[in-house]
Amino acid sequence: MNRFVIGDPKDCIGCNTCMAACSEVHKAFGLQSFPRLQVMRNDDVTVPILCRHCDDSPCATVCPVHAITHINDTIQLNESLCIGCKLCGIACPFGAITQHGSAPIDAPTYYEGFSFTDAVKRDIRTAPDNTDLHNMLAWQPGVKAIAVKCDLCYFREEGPACVQTCPTKTLFIISDESIKQANERKREMAMVSSPAIPR
Repeated sequence: MNRFVIGDPKDCIGCNTCMAACSEVHKAFGLQSFPRLQVMRNDDVTVPILCRHCDDSPCATVCPVHAITHINDTIQLNESLCIGCKLCGIACPFGAITQHGSAPIDAPTYYEGFSFTDAVKRDIRTAPDNTDLHNMLAWQPGVKAIAVKCDLCYFREEGPACVQTCPTKTLFIISDESIKQANERKREMAMVSSPAIPR
């Protein structure tokens, strides 16, 4: 099962601390500064909405350039490969993928193809031979709005910044282990509260 972060609406106070923390840590790492979660509100409830890292990942299925892939029990989006087609946002059942209009800070200027490794080798700033860089297949990633989604702060040892900074501890990570522990607690509670069966 893929890991993901979920929010408990009963404790959320709508302070947007999670969004601010998300924005800051990603900007510092050289990625889009747009937050990967959105705090939604209605008359009765406030709750952060994040990517669920779906096991069948409809966003990855529809991505034409394979910018969304399954890595280490998560669904990761390579912002530098995204071409801004918006298919992933349409396919996401939770509305957890948004579009943002600035290029990632560390994105190479031009790519000739869809292989990230090859593209970096042929980057106009580092390639030893720049003679055939400007052809019909050249494209600029991130010039238009590119996709932004939760990546579970894969670059942080401490884990997702939103979980760490939430003042009411509304956000928590769901994983195989956390589900197993929750089920064990429920079974124990069921044993204690169940009336004895007469023999």
